[in-house]
Formats: sequence, C-alpha cells, structure tokens
Amino acid sequence: PQPHCARPVQRSLHSCPPGLLALMAPGLALMATFSLPSQAGDRRALPVEKPPGVKGRTLILLDVNTKSPVRIISENFLSLQLDPSIIHDGWLDFLSSRRLVTLARGLAPAFLRFAGKRTDFLRGGPGPDYYLKNYEDDIVRSDIALDKQKGCKIAQHPDIMLELQREKAAQMHLVLLKEQFSNTYSNLTLTARSLDKLYNFADCSGLHLIFALNALRRNPNNSWNSSNALSLLKYSASKKYNISWELGNEPNNYRALMGRSVNGSQLGKDYTQLRSLLQLIRTYSRAHLYGPNIGRPRKNVIAFLEGFMKVAGGTVDAVTWQHYYIDGRVAKVTDFLKTRLLDTLSDQIRKIQKVVNTYTPGKKIWLEGVGTTSAGGMNNLSDSYAAGFLWLNTLGLLASQGIDVVVRHSFLDHGHNHLVDQNFNPLPDYWLSLLYKRLIGPKVLAIHVAGLQRKPRPGRVIRDKLRIYAHCTSYHNHNYVRGSITLYIINLHRSRKKIKLAGTLRDKIVHQYLLQPYGKDGLHSKSVQLNGQPLAMVDDGTLPELKPRPLRAGRTLVIPPLTMSFYVVKNVNALACRYR
Repeated sequence: PQPHCARPVQRSLHSCPPGLLALMAPGLALMATFSLPSQAGDRRALPVEKPPGVKGRTLILLDVNTKSPVRIISENFLSLQLDPSIIHDGWLDFLSSRRLVTLARGLAPAFLRFAGKRTDFLRGGPGPDYYLKNYEDDIVRSDIALDKQKGCKIAQHPDIMLELQREKAAQMHLVLLKEQFSNTYSNLTLTARSLDKLYNFADCSGLHLIFALNALRRNPNNSWNSSNALSLLKYSASKKYNISWELGNEPNNYRALMGRSVNGSQLGKDYTQLRSLLQLIRTYSRAHLYGPNIGRPRKNVIAFLEGFMKVAGGTVDAVTWQHYYIDGRVAKVTDFLKTRLLDTLSDQIRKIQKVVNTYTPGKKIWLEGVGTTSAGGMNNLSDSYAAGFLWLNTLGLLASQGIDVVVRHSFLDHGHNHLVDQNFNPLPDYWLSLLYKRLIGPKVLAIHVAGLQRKPRPGRVIRDKLRIYAHCTSYHNHNYVRGSITLYIINLHRSRKKIKLAGTLRDKIVHQYLLQPYGKDGLHSKSVQLNGQPLAMVDDGTLPELKPRPLRAGRTLVIPPLTMSFYVVKNVNALACRYR
C-alpha cells in the first residue's frame, strides 16, 4: 500500500511526518503522478493529464527534506573514460591540445579511467625493465612548441595537422569498428612516451588517472603473468606518477574474446597478486585498486562477482561494473524517451548491491564505462540532445541509490558516445555534464511531491515522465552561499508541466538553467542553448559563462516539454547543506 500522504490531496505537505518523507523518497525518480511506485513496473490508475484547453489541471507541489542528506556521493561522482583505441587512431598525440585540456578542466575534479575493450590487448615490450630501457629511444622529436604552464605541456596544433589526423582517424575508425563487430582485437603497444602523454593530459586537466592493466597475459596454469605490468609500474614510479589501478576489462567476456576463461575466484587471486606488487613499490604502496569491472549482472556474471568477492572483496577499494542501455546498431530517437529504458538500471543496482553487501557491507560501488549505446554509439543519436535524457537520469538514479562514482564512456573516442567530437567541439552531453559539475554537490536530498487536482478524471496516466532530483548546491560554486539547494528536472512529456515550490522552498529566489536543443534539428541537435543563449567555447582556453535566469520569489516553475533543467533555490539555509 502507498503511504497515504503521497496521494494527490489538497492539504499541506506537512501532513507527512519528516521521518516518513525521508523514508519515502531517497531521490528515486519520483513520479509526477504524485505517487511513489514500489517498482518501476507499478502502473495503477492515477491522476490524469489535462486535456487541451483546461488550465491549471496539473500543478505539482514540491518540497525537499533539508534536515539531512539521504546519500553522500564522491566529489568525483561524474568521471570520465578514455579508450585505449586512441593509441590506434592517433588521438593520443593530440591530448596536449589547449582546447581539449580546457574542456577536461571544466569537468574536474574527476577520475580519468584509461580502459576499454582493448585493455587486455595492451602490450609493452619484453622484460620487466622495458619502459626504463626504451624511454630515451621512445621520445619522438616534435616541432610543436610546448609551453610549460604549471608544469603542463600544452600545445596549439596547426589546423593542417588536425585535418590530417581526422583523415587518419576516419580510416582507422573503419578498422576499429570491424574489430568490434567481429570481436577480434589486434595488440596495441603502449610506449613510455604514450604513458607520458596520457598522464600529462590527466595532470594538466586536474583529473586523477586510473590505469587498467592487461589481465589476459596468462601463465600456463592460467594465473596472471605480471611481468609486463611490473615494468609499467616501475616506470610510472620512477616518474612519480600518481595513478590508481585496475586489472582487466569485462573479465566475464574473456571466453568470447580469447577462447580462454578466467573465473571470479581466479581473478580475485590475480587482484591479490597485483595488490602485493603495488605494496612492493613505495610510490604505490597505498595506491587505490578498483575492480572487477564486470558486464551487465546476468546470472553467470553475478556468480563471477560472488567468486571474486569471496577472494578479493577486501582487496579492492570499490567494486565496479559497467552498463550500456541500447544496442547502438538499432537505436531510434524515441528510445531515449522511454521510461522503461530509463529504469533498467535500478534492477542492476539492486543485484550488485546485494552481492557486495553480503561479502563486504558498506563497500563503495562504482558504475564504470556507462554509455547510452553499445557498439560505439550512433551518429546523430548518442551524440545528440536526445541522449541527454538518459545521461541525466543515470546521474540522478545512481546518486539517489548511493553509487559513489559513475565513469562516462567516453571523453573523446572513435565512436559517438563521446562528450567531445573530433573537431574538439563539446556535444550536448558535455554541456549537461558541465552544468552538473558546476551546480550539483555530493549530498543527495529526499524530495516529496504532491498534487493539487481539480475534478480528477480517468484517462491517460501521466506515469513517470517527470523526473525530479535534489542535491545540496556544489560548494565549489561561489555564486551561491552554503545552504542552497539544486533541483534537476527531466520532462519527457510533450506538454509543459508546472511545479510550485512548497515547505522550506516556498517564496525563495530561484535561478533557472534551462537546457534546450539549438537549431532546426530539434532532439537530433548537436548544439544546445542555455536559457535561450547558444553555448559555445569563447576560445580554445575559455569556457563560456553559464548565466542563470533569475525567477522572482514564489513564482511557479514552468518546465517546457522534452527538456532538461536545473534550478538553484537560493538562501534556503538548508541544515543538510551548510557544512561539508
């Protein structure tokens, strides 16, 4: 049975005891039906959408429990991934671009995970001292003038160089796609110079590098062969690189990749071996280790995770898995508007949490390598405005369920799931991520919605197409005093929705950040506007100012159809948000 106070009634929100509010709404995508469904599949008759011409039929009352947070996530909650394919297609050499570094800095603080399908095909040379021996031979003389900015090597690449690189990458893209669809990957050589370029990019951008080592180098008895990893660790330590580590990528798929499988308990032993290696190297004796980065938690994958947790649950600092929503080969724009798709993640979170809490209660859980679509994504879909609904809902859902970090695949790569395209222009999901970083703090707040209905009548259910989440406003944003609250709202309806702030949020000044597609392509657009102003970089070293639209105190929030928006409620003086 639903809590009585969640039903649409003409009464004060305070008729619910505060404790019940906190229990009722740990930030799950709360339905504009003004009920809290026990499961995503709950579809009972609820208040209806207003017919055309009837004004004020649906007004949503919204309040937030400001006393204490329901969850606290990592400062690096929204993090980034780079795929090793950038070695293949040549983009690694352009990571020193001022424009790319500026874009990455906008999303700091964050982790930068260097991993993907090709992680387990990364090779160094033979012998444990390969990197140290070959370092001098490895340095490619470059005629690009590198200026030292805070110790960073930042380059301004000539247009002709970028044009040639784009042509090379386009040809390479076909090779990479062929590998992906045939599931056969060629080996990649990671040189010391490559590692330097990667670390330089992370360091200059304020990102913490997480490097996934090749787990498919195996001894005859199927244990992990660590000689190549030791070489890389020694070299990184000699350069004093601050790196965290992983071992392998989607190990539950190794049979399909290489015809040999590694079970969960064997990978657990391999992680224990890697931890011992790290402890032998002073620089990495306290380095963080994350894993096992399994795929979608189907039955066999859950068994794999259980085997791993029994052996290495205490060895890793966070338990990781990855998720792609749609097969990129068959995606349509309407797929991104399906609430059923938005909810597929909830069930996975529960399955992973159940295993982790059985073996290591309270251990942090990360979702790594999340993308809207698999198979590298689809042009004009996974890099369009429409894909943002899925991305923003993923962030809201994961934060509300206590997932500590989400790693976005990818910052820049050969597919279409990326945040930045090959002209180094930010795509809609980049701007969405930038707004999230600027406005959203790590404390998640419980929200409560109720409705004021006039003559409710049967008809089409509003369902859960209005998603509302609340956090304390980011402490790093000096435009807002501590105690402010940020709401973010996804409206999947084809009509506008009205929200009245109630309770502690009543009669406060609100700053609106409304993100809409820009140009004639609508949901397919690769450009966005903020409060009616198109967003673009000012120059290679400068991101635009994100200007809010102030709304007068007490004004009803009007959420346009098919949009995403952030609302900072100023000077709430929320107890949950006053202190870090």
